[in-house]
Amino acid sequence: MALASPVFDRARLLVTSFYNGSLLMQLDGAHAKKLWQGKSASEINTDGLHSVVNTPVIDGDYIYGICSYGQFRCLNAKTGERVWETLAVTKEKARWASGFIVRNGDRYFINNDRGELIIARLSPKGYQEISRAQLIKPTSNPGNRRELGVVNWSHPAYANRHVYARNDEEIIAVPLAK
Repeated sequence: MALASPVFDRARLLVTSFYNGSLLMQLDGAHAKKLWQGKSASEINTDGLHSVVNTPVIDGDYIYGICSYGQFRCLNAKTGERVWETLAVTKEKARWASGFIVRNGDRYFINNDRGELIIARLSPKGYQEISRAQLIKPTSNPGNRRELGVVNWSHPAYANRHVYARNDEEIIAVPLAK
């Protein structure tokens, strides 16, 4: 089972996997109640999130994440229903296309597998890209057919107003301050 890191937010636990989709539970001490579970058993025809490399984020009543074939999605956290979807983050519908999402105030930093750093606003109304820059060269062969032929699947780190990224050849520190 290919599983993204579980997400815990306000006594809710989100679990999502490539093959089995997503499940949201309400936790109360030693008790857990299933709020909803995706119905799709297909990695291609998906209803919620079928994440593998990236971990979704929960922002209030909405969940944002990247599905099994690169679809950046917003789900209603109360029902699990899809609110919107775009390929703008990954630029292609391809197996395991991904990006790492980190919230920073009212914006999100998204490092996609093309080595780009994207700053965006996310809301139930849609994806709003603020900026995009090439951060690091992708160097890893993903083992499947992809537009670029190489990817960067290394999760970045953020500290001291810098983003730290690596590929198979180098580690870089890029300042984020103006």
